[in-house]
Amino acid sequence: MRKKKMGFVSLVGAGPGDQGLITVKGYQRLQEAEVVVYDNLVNPILLTTASFRAEKIFVGKMGSRHILEQSEIDKIVIEKARQGKKVVRLKGGDPYIFGRGGEEASALKSQDIPFEIVPGVTSSVAVPAYAGIPLTHRDYAATVAFVTGHENPQKPESLIDWMALSKMNTLVFLMGVTYLKEVTRRLIECGRSPTTPVAIIQQGTVPTQKTVVGSLGDIAQRAEEEDIRPPSIIVIGEVVRFRDALNWFETRPLFGKRVLVMRSRRQLGELTTLFHEAGAQIVEIPMLEILPPRSYRALDQVLKRLGQYDWILFTSVNGVQAFMDRLQGQKRDIRDLKGVKIATIGLSTRQAVEGYHLRVALVARESTAEGLVKILGRQVKGKKVLIPRAAEGREILVAGLRKQGARVSDIEVYRSRLPKKSKERLQDLFRSDTEVPHWVVFTSSLMVHRFMKVLGGGRAKEGARFKDIHFAAIGPVTRKTVVNYGLKVHVVPSRATLKALVQEIVVFEKKSV
Repeated sequence: MRKKKMGFVSLVGAGPGDQGLITVKGYQRLQEAEVVVYDNLVNPILLTTASFRAEKIFVGKMGSRHILEQSEIDKIVIEKARQGKKVVRLKGGDPYIFGRGGEEASALKSQDIPFEIVPGVTSSVAVPAYAGIPLTHRDYAATVAFVTGHENPQKPESLIDWMALSKMNTLVFLMGVTYLKEVTRRLIECGRSPTTPVAIIQQGTVPTQKTVVGSLGDIAQRAEEEDIRPPSIIVIGEVVRFRDALNWFETRPLFGKRVLVMRSRRQLGELTTLFHEAGAQIVEIPMLEILPPRSYRALDQVLKRLGQYDWILFTSVNGVQAFMDRLQGQKRDIRDLKGVKIATIGLSTRQAVEGYHLRVALVARESTAEGLVKILGRQVKGKKVLIPRAAEGREILVAGLRKQGARVSDIEVYRSRLPKKSKERLQDLFRSDTEVPHWVVFTSSLMVHRFMKVLGGGRAKEGARFKDIHFAAIGPVTRKTVVNYGLKVHVVPSRATLKALVQEIVVFEKKSV
């Protein structure tokens, strides 16, 4: 009988929250994983790195609340490895810094399960850095101690030597908010000055980061007044004084602003990255799920005779991707487009075309169907023009080109629909008292229609439901659609690109300060 192949477990540190802080090796292991077992403190965006086929198992733990006991988590990981799977045990921060990674590795070793450790960026270093606090400094701190605050200081069997700690230059407590009063009391009793600077950083390295600064004598009261909760890092020592001068993360232009983006999952990447770099808290609820056309018959017929066309007009990034996917799926390539001129609506669509090493002859910088008709003008008279686009495309483009004398083939290359879970998520978001976005970003008229349909349909009364929300539109057509619902559009970039859209929001916020 053939022996079943044993799987392999990678204990991977996910970093402290910012998805960009995972290591290259950790990222690679996620891409290779067949099973991902993850904790509460792992950024959900990292899970999208894994294959959509990978099984994802949540075993969240936060503070004293456990979904599963440690032994049960160990059992799941071991069982999946015995099934021959590549398992990633994804843990916040670093597995071996107060992450129980040693216990989990020991459990694997006891069952002869092969494993590796992929260290992560520990929150004990990254979070203070994001709060503008260096843990060491040649003039102020030559020693640092990392301490678990989760161990109750009142326990007689405590492993913490408080007298020794009180003499260290910098102290970093993880999971210590619950016992903050006891921590400060013990340190003061052991001789640490009550005026010693202290900072508490809640939800560090993400846009919801919150920092409270005080002294050893008053930080417990300040934390209570500011409702500081786990996960939080406590930093004690003279290095805290650097925060005012070195605070870089919380001063980003969109820090503290919640931005709702609703593009298809395939297109979220660039916009999410731009807002992330500006410091915004991103709420992703796709309003578009891209589906194949009802039938490929018409498209496949067109692909067989691409050389007969004079022009191909792409109206969206989704159209480019759907067209090229089918072209390559039919064992064809860009050589079939030899001699065919390409025009696009907008710079983003042009960039998508150029990503396939194709040259774009014309770009409608007015990112509308009208703009494309205008720029093509009489060039298309008597010419065969192919428009591969969504089933929901605007008729004005075809009508305008035919008026110019073009022979137009309007071919459906994809459809879109509202994702099943997005409707409920969007409704829940706007029912919340604390999670309503500061900004809603629209990149198409279809997105506007679906947004309004989910939240109640018809024309909104200005200043009512959306009175505290700012709206941004990618271009004039989308702006007009938003305005037709009775909403005020605060930002429309002069160039219809995602980068320009984010930049205009940043400019608006700076002027509002």
